[in-house]
This record gives sequence, structure tokens and C-alpha cells, in this order.
Amino acid sequence: MITVRLFGVTKMLAGNQGSLSVNMTGGRQVRDLVGLIESRYPVIGELIQKKKVLVSVNQEIAHDETVIGDHDEIALLPPFAGGTGVEQMNDDQFVRVQRENFSIDQELDRVRSRSKRIGGIATFLGIARDRSRGRDVDGITFEHYEGMAQKKLCEIRERALRDFDILELLIIHRYGEIAIGENIVLIIAGAEHRADAFRACKWAIDELKQITPIWKLEHTPEGEVWVEEHP
Repeated sequence: MITVRLFGVTKMLAGNQGSLSVNMTGGRQVRDLVGLIESRYPVIGELIQKKKVLVSVNQEIAHDETVIGDHDEIALLPPFAGGTGVEQMNDDQFVRVQRENFSIDQELDRVRSRSKRIGGIATFLGIARDRSRGRDVDGITFEHYEGMAQKKLCEIRERALRDFDILELLIIHRYGEIAIGENIVLIIAGAEHRADAFRACKWAIDELKQITPIWKLEHTPEGEVWVEEHP
């Protein structure tokens, strides 16, 4: 019996279940699992076929031919909302996912203290707003795939330090319930020159939205809405 973890809209489509138990008595590849899911939940199966929902095995995106073992960790990942627990992840808390709020001044000081060569700092601060896609929003809840989300954020930091001429990059993302006007995500890039800091900061937030398994649930007067993507 294989347990498949569900996130975001896939939970709703499966009757608000957090996981599925699937008996794989035949083939052991991802395509076999998808076929079994499709027979029970055709809408989820259709989303997988259209690549709108991805299958992960052991926190890595899988392909049709990926073999599934008895003890593998399987999950269905709807489109990431980009926006996540553990409190410490990488290199003195320069990558963190946490429920509580953060201090922008303290995090700026954290980056500044890394090197006296830093001459320019660029920041991105994401804040919960009260309107989205023409709808009033009362609040937001962020759900994340713990473990995989943290790993992807660490990858972003490592790639930024390798590919951009910067001296430090900090990423913090909150999860759980976020009130309107509260902080959600903070990215700080420190470099010798401002242009390099700007480029790294922009790339990091764009990449975060693309590859990090985090899902955004907006609470509106009309009901709850899972957001597949946002600008």
C-alpha cells in the first residue's frame, strides 16, 4: 500500500483528505500510480496528464518511468503559489521558513555583517494585500511541503551565490495564517555593487515562485480560493 500526500487544491478534489492510500498490485512506476489515481479521482488524473499537478518521489519531481519503492515518499504537487516548519535551515539562518513574523532591520543587519565588502543591498518584501484578481481578500493561509520546500529555498540561495556576483543572499518565507498587511516573504541580496544585488534579488523571488512547493489559500467573503499562480 502506497501513501500519497496531497496539498492545495488536490486535497479539496479528494474530499479534503490530506493523503490517499493506493494499492499498487501491478506495475510500480509513476505511470501506474497515476492510472490508479485517475480511476478514483478523474479530475486529479486529468490535472496530472496536463502537467498541472506534478508527482514527486522522495521530494524530487518524478517522471512516468520513475520506479516507486515500498517506503518512498510520494506527493501530488499542484502549481506552486510561491510564497513556508523549521526555524533554521542553512548557514546561520540565512534560509528560514517560519510561522512567526520577522524583523526587516534585524535581517538587514544579518546580511550587512557578512562582509565589509558589501556596498549595495537590494530587498524584496512580500505583503498580504486585501484584494486579488478582482476579489476582496480577508486573509491568507500558506501551506508548504515541509522538507522539500526548505530544500528548494536552499538551492535558490546556493545558485544565487554561485551565478551572481553577490556576497550574501537571505530568504525568509512564512507559512500558516497571514493577516492582511502582514509580511509574507523577505529576500535580501548583498553585493559590492547595487546592480548585482538588484539582479540577484529579482531572480531569487521569481525562482522561488516557480520551484518552491508552497500553496496559497485566499479567504474571501465568497469562500476559500486556492491560487494557482500570482504575479
